[in-house]
This record gives sequence, structure tokens and C-alpha cells, in this order.
Amino acid sequence: MSRKLSANYFEIRFRTEAVVTHWPGTFVIISAYATTGETWPRDANEAADGALAAELAAQPLWHVRITGYSPTTGHAEPSWAIDMPTDQARALGRRFKQDAIFVVHENVLSVTGCEAGADVVRVGDFLARVDGRRASTAPDD
Repeated sequence: MSRKLSANYFEIRFRTEAVVTHWPGTFVIISAYATTGETWPRDANEAADGALAAELAAQPLWHVRITGYSPTTGHAEPSWAIDMPTDQARALGRRFKQDAIFVVHENVLSVTGCEAGADVVRVGDFLARVDGRRASTAPDD
């Protein structure tokens, strides 16, 4: 049973630092910044993000920098899109003190809590929420 997810997850938009020409068919999006409803000092957010980046760099996983943001408030949070199974990403999210992660499967963006067995709730089309970075989410051949 999942706890209620913040409405902020359902208005999310994304931007990338570079054009992504191919998105995997299935991937997750995770942040190490302050979890929804909390405020951490800038150095704590940057340290957590750096630790997550180092952990990803040490693994043979496709990953790219992606920033999720609120079009209403302008709040932006650097995150990572990662080719990682959902259960593994939930565990990673828990280690980095996150409430939820995003899951993208065949261009369908969903959100799920980081607790084991959390419901996966549809948010909308992923590429429609990526500003200026239209590309395929076809599975690898």
C-alpha cells in the first residue's frame, strides 16, 4: 500500500543538459536532492547528488543528467535518468532519502514511492514533458 503522492509529481516537466538522441524503452528517474516537503542546505543537496553521480559512474548503466522542474513554482531538481530495474531504483532512492522515483516505460511516465511494493501511478507521456529534447524511446534492438 502506497502513501499519497504529492501533487507536485503530476505537474513535472524535464530538461536535459544535452540532446538525448535515444532514450531506452524503460528507465527510471531519480534525484538525491531534498525529498518533497523538506529543505536541505545547498551543500547537503550537492553532496548527495555527487555521491549518487559517483555511484552511477562506477556501474555499467546508461545514465544521463535530467532536471525535473515545476512549471508552476519554478523549483528545479537535478536528477538522473538511469537504465535500472524499478525495484533496484526504489532501493537506491531509499538509500538517498527519497520518497518517490519516476518510471518511464515505452514513453509512459509514472511515479512510484520508494517503499517496496508501492503502486505505480501514471503521470502522462514522457516526451511531451521534455522541453526541447524530442527523441525516440524505442527499445534497443
